[in-house]
Amino acid sequence: MTPFLNVATSLTGRRWTGPDAAQDRLAEGMAQQTRLPLPLCRILAARGITPEAAPAFLAPSLRDLLPDPLTLKDMAPAADRLLRAVAARERIAIFADYDVDGGASAALLLTWLRTFNLQATLYIPDRIDEGYGPNVPAMAQLAAAHDLILCVDCGTLSHDPIAAAKGADVVILDHHLALETLPPALAIVNPNRQDEDGSLAHLCAAGVVFLLLVEANRRLKQQGQQVPDLMALLDLVALATVADVAPLTGVNRAFVRQGLKVMARRDRPGLRALADVARMDQAPTPYTLGFLLGPRVNAGGRIGQADLGARLLATADEMEAARLAAQLDQLNTDRREITEAVRLEALAQAEARGLDAPLVWAAAEGWHPGVVGIVAARLKEAASRPSVVIGFEGDEGKGSARSIHGVDLGAAIQRLAAEGMITKGGGHRMAAGLSLTRAQLEPAMARLADLLARQGAGAQGPQDLRIDGLLATSAATVSLIEQIETAGPFGQSAPAPRFAFANAQISTRRIGDSHLKLTVSDGSGPALDAIAFGAFEGPLGPELEEPGHRRFHLAGKLELNHWNGRTKVQLRLDDAAPA
Repeated sequence: MTPFLNVATSLTGRRWTGPDAAQDRLAEGMAQQTRLPLPLCRILAARGITPEAAPAFLAPSLRDLLPDPLTLKDMAPAADRLLRAVAARERIAIFADYDVDGGASAALLLTWLRTFNLQATLYIPDRIDEGYGPNVPAMAQLAAAHDLILCVDCGTLSHDPIAAAKGADVVILDHHLALETLPPALAIVNPNRQDEDGSLAHLCAAGVVFLLLVEANRRLKQQGQQVPDLMALLDLVALATVADVAPLTGVNRAFVRQGLKVMARRDRPGLRALADVARMDQAPTPYTLGFLLGPRVNAGGRIGQADLGARLLATADEMEAARLAAQLDQLNTDRREITEAVRLEALAQAEARGLDAPLVWAAAEGWHPGVVGIVAARLKEAASRPSVVIGFEGDEGKGSARSIHGVDLGAAIQRLAAEGMITKGGGHRMAAGLSLTRAQLEPAMARLADLLARQGAGAQGPQDLRIDGLLATSAATVSLIEQIETAGPFGQSAPAPRFAFANAQISTRRIGDSHLKLTVSDGSGPALDAIAFGAFEGPLGPELEEPGHRRFHLAGKLELNHWNGRTKVQLRLDDAAPA
């Protein structure tokens, strides 16, 4: 295949690929049949959407896409047990993971229970002192004082801790990969159980919890009772879905599309306060959820007090929301500084080891366990390889891993744990966590590299850059972007469309240490603003900062930039090549 715009090797070392002739014909036929703009039809055709299916795809409805909760195993006993606890006003505890998905899942339950004047106990383990998931002392302590324990975004692999909850019923609401043998809980609702068909494997934990509440509400309605408004909770489901990098396919598209509308109403005190400290001056988007709100909710679990995020999302108190949001904002600032220091050390170590292996990894004493996942994601992006970053404290190491498309990292790390090569580990296809000793480090990384190589990791060079079409700068209008956004929300497994601009003149200005601001003109009309975030962390910044009279092909994603009451089109630059 001829590279798009003949770019065989871009400034970032990638080959550009674009629509083939068959896709072009499909897009043009769809445009004629539906009267939709051709750039939008190119996006739909690339995603396999037919002209007949286009209207429903562009307006995803929760009514049409929401699955029957009872398709998930153990949903019936889980809903029955929750309703029995509500009716008997039993003592309920919620044990949640310390990330956004765990916090949002806990907030869903806390908010729903509050409509019945029930106050549940929230327990979120400390990342450093307790680690991920239920532990024996905590579960025994909770069981002694509660009748029902709901484990959210965790618990599927916690056999001994669940067994330690004597005297209390345990219901697990999770989405992490399960083993063949499940822990001794009353109910385990998890679309990634091995005996599930996988049709709902894309749900995050908050999506699973939402389905539980749908089923609970249905049973209450059948009894003639008033039920809580679940639509008002979709802002939490949307936040968790985006922040946990769940695929934006199926019902997740409707969760996020509808959840963004709920969030735009600013009804939830915690999210309103958080948006204010993050200086969000526009309607929420998947980007703001993933890069402005999500990291702040996560900051407490990463380097501060683990339950701050969940408490912020669940609170109905304006003063408490403002206080918690300010705390999390400051923690997020501190987290960024810690992350950057670890990133530089980890990248240097990984580069010395080589970035062309099936696995890129780094480990050191004192790296904060709360930021190793973020740094692993940065290594993955830098090398286009699965990555692992591990922080040691003495002989014990805690690490996070991130994968690339087509490589099931969670299954490989589960296999390491089953083989006794690490202390414990688990996760899902794209992300996982692990614990190990210093003696296990080198053998475990060698074995993991071998397992990932068998899946094709390391066999490819830099990944191709997919281009959805060619645009002139004059065609990049607000109305076009608004039409394109109807094909969203964009995110994991549903990437935002990327357009190329050919033979463009640019002028540039450096922003801070690592970003580059550009003005782009191809002679077709007004110039287009562009921004290259992190440009000086790679080759784009140095190559583009002083363009002279050279012209470039540019590729990136179009977005609306709202500033001082004005809305302008902006190109978020991904790559460039000499014209």
